Amino acid sequence: MKLRIRDNSIRLRLTRGEVGLLSADGLVKARTEFPAGHEFGYELESSPASVQPDASFSDHVITVRVPEAMALAWASTEQVSMQGELFLDDGEKLTILVEKDFTCLAAREGEDESDMFPNPQADSGKG
Repeated sequence: MKLRIRDNSIRLRLTRGEVGLLSADGLVKARTEFPAGHEFGYELESSPASVQPDASFSDHVITVRVPEAMALAWASTEQVSMQGELFLDDGEKLTILVEKDFTCLAAREGEDESDMFPNPQADSGKG
């Protein structure tokens, strides 16, 4: 699972295997280790109690939750993304985007794309 954070937006990209794991187990986790035993984690959870995408940050872990029905529909169709907005205490909003991870149109050295979704633009000549 890839994580991209930019200002007030969080984007997660999942491979086919991770989408399958979310569908089967309701949870996908990842972490990055730092020196001195520090870790930063991020996870995507599907929850029957959720009514819209949500996010929280606690104990060095970002947790994104999506409604279980939304996650199952996304996992079992050609739908590319799930998205939502979370309004913050200061009136700003946090944008949440969860996407299927597609293969790149141009090969990248050292990148394993064997578990990524086929890029829908690969046959169109667009890039």
